[in-house]
Amino acid sequence: MAAKVPFTSRLRLLIPAPASAGSCPFPYHQVSLMRRYCFGLVLVFLTNCMAPSQLVSAQESVGKLDTTAAEKLGWKLGVQTYSFNRFSFFEAIDKAASVGLKYAEAYPGQTISADIDGKMGPGMTEEQMRAVKEKLAAADVRLTAFGVVGLSADEAASRPVFEWCKELGIGVINTEVREDAFDTIEKLSKEYGIKIGLHNHPDPSYYWNPDTVLKATEGRGDWIGACADTGHWLRSGLDPVECLRKLEGRLVSFHFKDLNRAGKGAHDVPWGTGVANVPALLAEMKRQGFQGPISIEYEHNWLESLPEIAQCVQNFHRLTAQTVEAAKSN
Repeated sequence: MAAKVPFTSRLRLLIPAPASAGSCPFPYHQVSLMRRYCFGLVLVFLTNCMAPSQLVSAQESVGKLDTTAAEKLGWKLGVQTYSFNRFSFFEAIDKAASVGLKYAEAYPGQTISADIDGKMGPGMTEEQMRAVKEKLAAADVRLTAFGVVGLSADEAASRPVFEWCKELGIGVINTEVREDAFDTIEKLSKEYGIKIGLHNHPDPSYYWNPDTVLKATEGRGDWIGACADTGHWLRSGLDPVECLRKLEGRLVSFHFKDLNRAGKGAHDVPWGTGVANVPALLAEMKRQGFQGPISIEYEHNWLESLPEIAQCVQNFHRLTAQTVEAAKSN
């Protein structure tokens, strides 16, 4: 069998090497530059041709999945658009739809689109809001959550966030607001019918430990609970499954992650391939009867993460179906 020629070497065969200085009508350095320029054009062309094929492949594989189990459990799998923070909100929605996702969580400050001079969040114009609604409808994607966003005890300052979310049909606001604002936030939550998820960034952020969330919400109603970031628990040296057990009855939403290892410096990997013990997490969520938004927040390979996010979608539905079947036999 003939030896395989590396891809870049095959490309170079298409672009002849420069002739010797004595036989070429152009100076050698000019030919060399021309060769590199042509080589670059070929790479750009092939990259643009290959990207859509990867998208189609992701769509085809996700399209074959059975989402029945997640739907019956009331689990709304979406993407936190921060996963695509190098792109506009419109581009993020297109990417989400391309891998079969019907839900998304918006974050404040993301550029709306290349053609719209504005950022996602309160303060958008009526025209911008209309454009966002039309985009979501066209993509068949619904916003389930907004965060992580700042809130305060100042009702006049916090109310616009709730109004904006209400207009877009958002049911959860993820935040790291402190206890001194809870009276105001709980009042607005009841008024607008929007729950609050207290989000955990890694240690030493305020809510890094679920014990802090439990203490902060003690004596409160169901409007304020936890936005469980499984990856940040791992980065803080905590067991995500144990954290979920502690927060039983307080889980509002998820920033779901699987990491290559525990501790600082770890990065996201497709769900079920890392150390988060995803099957055990899903089993615990089912045991508790959790219902609500589960956001894929993938903070790795920022520009080329879509195939890995597609794997998260595939693995989630496969593992969820296995979780349901395992529960039937117990």
